[in-house]
Amino acid sequence: MSSAPTTPPRSFLWARAVFLTLLSGFVLVPVFVMVSSSLKPLQDVSGRFRWLPSGLTIRPYLDIWDTVPLARYFANSVVVAGAATVFSVIIAIFAAYAVSRYEFPGKRVFTVTVLSTQMFPGILFLLPLFLIYVNIGNATGIALYGSRGGLILTYLTFSLPFSIWMLIGYFASIPRALDEAAAVDGCGPVATLFRIVIPAAIPGIVAVAVYAFMTAWGEVLFASIMTDDTTRTLSVGLQGYATQNDVYWNQVMAASLTVSVPVVAGFLLLQRYLVAGLTAGAVK
Repeated sequence: MSSAPTTPPRSFLWARAVFLTLLSGFVLVPVFVMVSSSLKPLQDVSGRFRWLPSGLTIRPYLDIWDTVPLARYFANSVVVAGAATVFSVIIAIFAAYAVSRYEFPGKRVFTVTVLSTQMFPGILFLLPLFLIYVNIGNATGIALYGSRGGLILTYLTFSLPFSIWMLIGYFASIPRALDEAAAVDGCGPVATLFRIVIPAAIPGIVAVAVYAFMTAWGEVLFASIMTDDTTRTLSVGLQGYATQNDVYWNQVMAASLTVSVPVVAGFLLLQRYLVAGLTAGAVK
């Protein structure tokens, strides 16, 4: 007979409650500061911080679009992050499918090389990429430096290796008996990929897409070097609220909250796929 579950000791319950309370405060206090600061007049956030504002105003949420060209920065971020995500997912799907289903010379070297690229910090590639883009532009006239295309290629170098590595593990968890059944029905390798493997690997693909998008959306270092005034992204454009004379802290908080809403909403909608994809990729 199985024994009845024992009740945790009272000391454990109190310790858990205290820990969860402290953890909740650690997470929620910064959010409260951001929200309250975004609703304050500039004079209230320029001096000593006050937990309770003297007055509330939505003016910062209206001024953020005029102080800097926030709409243009937002569009640049959407285009760059979206394109980097699409290309990363497409390339990773085909590469991971080939590695997980076929044997070919150099397969092990390829997988080890893909994984080993994650050991190097991104700043090591900043100067080489800058020089490559400038030289390509001078030699061919193709403007990579200061363009959205160059930034998309840059972000692919960050997200693609991890995307391939994770999808290899996820595709390997899909039984090959499904491929054999599809072959019996007359499907070739490409048809099997699109009809069998991809539908079964949706959680892993969503996890890769979220990772690639978040990597491109919040990147600052390369965006600050590889862009100009017309191609600047949100992560760099938010610095425009700081001038030589003042820092518009209320607008900084308002803009940060505004541009975070689409990302947070998308993450909440896809979180169950993200958790399932990361878990399967890690286990396999």
